[in-house]
Amino acid sequence: MMKIAVIGTGYVGLSTGVCLAEIGHHVTCIDIDINKINLLQLGNSPIYEPGMEQLLTKNIENGKLLFSTTHKEGLQGVEVIILAVGTPQGENGAADLTILQQAAKDIADYLHNNPIIVIKSTVPVGTNDSIKEMLEDHCKKEILIVSNPEFLRQGSAIYDTMNPDRIIIGSYKKEASEKIQKMYSPLNAPVLITSVRSAEMIKYASNAFLANKISYINFIANLCEQVGANVDEVSMGIGKDKRIGNAFLQAGIGYGGSCFPKDVKALLHTSLQFGLNASLLEETIAINDSQQELLVVKALQRFGSLNEKKVALLGLAFKPETDDMREAPSIKIAKQLTKMGAEVAAYDPAAIDNAKKILGDIISYTQSIKDAIKNADAIFIVTEWKEIKNIELSSVLKEAKLPIIFDGRNCLNKTKIMECDSIEYYSIGRPAIIKK
Repeated sequence: MMKIAVIGTGYVGLSTGVCLAEIGHHVTCIDIDINKINLLQLGNSPIYEPGMEQLLTKNIENGKLLFSTTHKEGLQGVEVIILAVGTPQGENGAADLTILQQAAKDIADYLHNNPIIVIKSTVPVGTNDSIKEMLEDHCKKEILIVSNPEFLRQGSAIYDTMNPDRIIIGSYKKEASEKIQKMYSPLNAPVLITSVRSAEMIKYASNAFLANKISYINFIANLCEQVGANVDEVSMGIGKDKRIGNAFLQAGIGYGGSCFPKDVKALLHTSLQFGLNASLLEETIAINDSQQELLVVKALQRFGSLNEKKVALLGLAFKPETDDMREAPSIKIAKQLTKMGAEVAAYDPAAIDNAKKILGDIISYTQSIKDAIKNADAIFIVTEWKEIKNIELSSVLKEAKLPIIFDGRNCLNKTKIMECDSIEYYSIGRPAIIKK
């Protein structure tokens, strides 16, 4: 087993560190945020992620997992240093590498034992080369560097880390790739050894493809509404084709989160830098932007005006099983509704605190679905949390002023809707159900 340091304790860094400890390595996670490290040392996760705290507690107690704010202490005698810090979107759409570059500077004085540097952060092609050059200029010796992109889904990051579809290892030196392959060997996952630049590209290409798939099915869903087809049936028919597959073919109100929006834009920026026609990526972004407005458009078509209407917003996080509000469709929806004079009452089981940081007091926040839908003229389903998917429709009929539902995730049970005596149900790419 190896001695490993992970720089950064966000979704990627913390999931990576916890899971490497779980498979037997000795891991120290390093972060400059003292409050976050203090929290982690107590076994408390600063992020909402199913299964995280159980593994945190277990591996802290067995001595496999440590946390530190001190590089000198945390990097002592390590064989591998994993850089897993954020690379947020810059103003021009490109990835902002400031945090990563600083993280590399922070470790530069502690590379005496020649550890392998692994860049797990999502970075533009050529970044590993520039970090390698920067470290070599400082250390005056060759640095072994590996590109090892992550493919985690928020809400299932622990599962994805422990059960990867593949592990990508991009390196210039065979000894480096073999060492990292050995590090992951307890996972028994398929490993693909590539060049460094191919590994960097694989990450962006993967996320952009999935985002494109989402925008494509949403385009088809909108067309289905116009021609009288049902996107559920169309999606199923498409997905049965083994060349296509059914993943990411669920119509809805678009993608959000910390990865797809910024990664598509970063790949677009790189494409334009090299003078390539990037209209495919531009259209992926444009469709997603308009899709996030679709529930409001449908509500306007139904009511004519939303002024003084009460709208219940069920779900705020960009997806279930996370409290992440980055690029969440709920942000655009909430702002549009309030601008049109609507009163918005929102509920989310995990993301309310983060939503308040973004939306402030332009909407109200409730502690239950029942409180949100009380006296509502319309109900918007924005995030398909399990408790929202399984909402008791009889309570909607009882609590809401009008039993009108706009389902942005096509997640409610159609049979139960049909059993209601009085309801209006509008979804994405499917015929409306109106029972009066």
